[in-house]
Amino acid sequence: MKAVTGVFRSESDAQHALSEMRSAGFNPDRLTLLTPGSTKLEQNAAPVEAAEQPGMGTAMGAVLGTAAGMSGGPLVVAALIPGVGPITAIGLLGGALLAAAGASAGAVLGGKLENAMAEGLPEDELFVYEDALRKGRSLLIAMAEDESAAWPIRELLKAEGAETVDAARDQWWIGLRDAEQEHYSRFSRNVSENEKFYRLGFEAALHARTRCKEYDQVLSEMTAKIEELQRQYPGAGAAEPFRRGYERGRDYYQRLCDESKAA
Repeated sequence: MKAVTGVFRSESDAQHALSEMRSAGFNPDRLTLLTPGSTKLEQNAAPVEAAEQPGMGTAMGAVLGTAAGMSGGPLVVAALIPGVGPITAIGLLGGALLAAAGASAGAVLGGKLENAMAEGLPEDELFVYEDALRKGRSLLIAMAEDESAAWPIRELLKAEGAETVDAARDQWWIGLRDAEQEHYSRFSRNVSENEKFYRLGFEAALHARTRCKEYDQVLSEMTAKIEELQRQYPGAGAAEPFRRGYERGRDYYQRLCDESKAA
């Protein structure tokens, strides 16, 4: 499975794109809409027990409520995401995405659904989704069987005015770039040459499978990534900027969690 995502500036545009995809015959069970805030539906839903992930401290994701249409309507989940705030997810994949991002939605949906949706879950894109949601944008995510099935989804999202995840990722980094260059210049004169590796380390710290874990828990994975970069870019000195970026990324995520907790 492969996730294809469009980022929309308004919820109404994303809702319209969702309707168009359903009308075009795309499987509604493979479509998910993420929007910032919680709707009246979730606010009226019965609250469920919050769950914590190891290493998260008190900045936990907590499900605010769930509502499933009794007449076969889509599953709707509202959750608090660390560093983001309240999020509404419509669609089966929504619960798995919120769980991976730090909320306890997976416990609500049950292990069977979580396992079914695990394949193709875009863990390395979640921090981009979260940044877009913090900016008030909405995301429409479709799961495709393969690249040939993904192509018409991309075309429809493009026609509906969606921004790609790659474009959103670049905008996220542009917003951080000046401050990170200034920070890294304290340790190296080759800032422009090492930016690629520094950014890769920064992003690696934000991946759903590694963030919120103790340093020794992710050391082997980080070492493997550095070794891979050294093979790909022999003699480039990727290790030092990658480690610097990784440490800075961990600090960045913790700040986001602290700010959302204080808000």
